[in-house]
Amino acid sequence: MRKVAQLAGRPARLKRREFLAEGPQAVREALVLHQERLAAGEPGIVYEVYASESCLDRHPDLEALAEGTTAYLATDEVLAAMADTVTPQGILAVCGFLDVTLDQVLDAGPQLVAVLCQVRDPGNAGTVLRAADAAGADAVILTASSVDIYNPKAVRSTVGSLFHLPVVLGAEIEELVARCKERGLGVLAADGQGQLNLDQLQDQSAARRLGAASTGSEYPLESPTAWLFGNEAQGLSAAELELADHRVAVPVYGAAESLNLGTAATVCLYASARSQRN
Repeated sequence: MRKVAQLAGRPARLKRREFLAEGPQAVREALVLHQERLAAGEPGIVYEVYASESCLDRHPDLEALAEGTTAYLATDEVLAAMADTVTPQGILAVCGFLDVTLDQVLDAGPQLVAVLCQVRDPGNAGTVLRAADAAGADAVILTASSVDIYNPKAVRSTVGSLFHLPVVLGAEIEELVARCKERGLGVLAADGQGQLNLDQLQDQSAARRLGAASTGSEYPLESPTAWLFGNEAQGLSAAELELADHRVAVPVYGAAESLNLGTAATVCLYASARSQRN
């Protein structure tokens, strides 16, 4: 029990390369990926599952998915001692690290990538990862100064999306941008003061689909793109903005000063996803 509880702390996670997935949805997605990897002849990613009888009664599919793994019944009190949440959801899994290398992502020919630059809040990082998953992005990349995506709060915030798409950790922004550009990805910086307007880029993309001639002055939103999203408080630094091909603003039509990170990232990723799919 103590070894599991220790995974709430980063030192234990790094030493053992293990993390906690808590709650039915996260554990379900972890087990689905685990079974897929085993079926493909690859190592699984779920090492242990702990669940209460009442949770398994509510979610009988979890028991079937956990077949072949090391699974234990546990009381609510034991789960509370192991879990990071104040109110545990009756099930948790000990999982192996999932991150991949930048080479693996770029070699797959990505069309849409989300890059988190110095994002420090685990809830925000998890929210952006979930939005990237929903938008059909090919990968999420976190720079070296960003939050640990295996933080329990970050894992919970992804609501299982951490198990759906490749994640790269510890990227150096200069190298990352240079290599993205080498592979043909445009690099856009989400910036409230950006010279390009996201709505206009979407309109121009739609016009091209209808046969309008390109003016040459806009960024083709349908092209392979890596979006840079900055720190919650300061946004992207001047150096990070300088690396991008263009700075793009999400227009604000009401009185709000700006959009929060998760909302802005969702809007930008969906704008690219829609243009690419059409």
